[in-house]
Amino acid sequence: MMSKLLARRLDVIKPSATLAVNSKAIALKNQGKDVINLSVGEPDFDTPDFIKEAGYRAIQNGQTKYTIVDGTIELKQAIAAKFKRENGLEYALNQITVAGGGKQVLYNAFMATLNPNDEVIIPAPYWTSYPEMVLLAEGKPVFIETDHSVRFKITPQQLEQAITPYTKWFLLTSPSNPTGVAYTKEELVALGEVLLGYPHVNIMVDDIYEHLTYDGFRFYTLPEVVPGLKERTLVINGVSKTFSMTGWRIGFAAGNPDIIKAMGVIQSQSTSNPCSISQAAAVAALNGDMTFIEEWKESFVQRRNFVCNALNEMSGIRCDVPEGAFYVFPSIHGLVGLKTPDGQLIENDVEFAGYLIDQALVAVVPGVAFGAFNHMRISYVVSLHSLEIAMDRLAEAICRLK
Repeated sequence: MMSKLLARRLDVIKPSATLAVNSKAIALKNQGKDVINLSVGEPDFDTPDFIKEAGYRAIQNGQTKYTIVDGTIELKQAIAAKFKRENGLEYALNQITVAGGGKQVLYNAFMATLNPNDEVIIPAPYWTSYPEMVLLAEGKPVFIETDHSVRFKITPQQLEQAITPYTKWFLLTSPSNPTGVAYTKEELVALGEVLLGYPHVNIMVDDIYEHLTYDGFRFYTLPEVVPGLKERTLVINGVSKTFSMTGWRIGFAAGNPDIIKAMGVIQSQSTSNPCSISQAAAVAALNGDMTFIEEWKESFVQRRNFVCNALNEMSGIRCDVPEGAFYVFPSIHGLVGLKTPDGQLIENDVEFAGYLIDQALVAVVPGVAFGAFNHMRISYVVSLHSLEIAMDRLAEAICRLK
């Protein structure tokens, strides 16, 4: 009886794997278990004080009412200034939209532009929500497979082969979730040269990890290095990762004014405006002093290096060192086919992740959730001490396999 109440569109999508793992980790913690949760992409640093203070002031000043549906003028001005200052891109205010997080920006874009069977090219591994949102909008995700041999980066040849007359969007994330790898300027230019030859293809670039790159790696966004693509590129970003503002829920995008307007229509009939207080805090974040990020990055590099070194010392695991974000994406191919101490066969990454959380109290996300079998995503956003304990538990759990 209940199934008759539910929409058929739910049949084509899956719940968020990362949220499911996080929920299990929280449930075990609530039972008194000492779980180390490496499944969530959320910086452990607090939101900087100057940003929180801007939120307090917004409340005290009565900024608690509805705003313009897709963002206040002040926030759009701050976003426009950010794009010009950091990326060399100029946008008018009618080319900018603000939503309740980067996820809503993406969802609005797909809902506003996709018709049944329009194709969206998505490099794999991919963030878990990309294909599900495409399917909800009745589009068709088209995956380009990658692996360790190419550092999980697509080639211009692969991109060209994936394009069809039905391609509506090409979606690129750099640095990547889940792999942390990022495209160089030269690699972006090579992809851009392919896209210049297909004017019917629009481009989404998800730049949410823009400021989290390491070892001197220089970030570029695609329309910055291939200006001929700017008019058909939607540049997506937000404050969640850079400013540790995941709970404030502010994402934004800039691009074609017709698409931006259509995204606003979708938002007007779903959530209306993002939180007014969060928007005021985001203005302070984008206009403020960002020197704090260097200290955060030093900590992330230390954690990344420790985790990569520890994983590569474990039998059956291979882990590359990524350029950005705060994830590593090691292969567990060498562990598939082994058995747990109670005789259960480890046939894939899902079973290995289940073994880890049940027996080692370490929560990771299986790679299949990101379109890559027999890998796992580890978020190194907990303290170095917690990571040390987690890696010890992981090594011990692997040693018990036979």
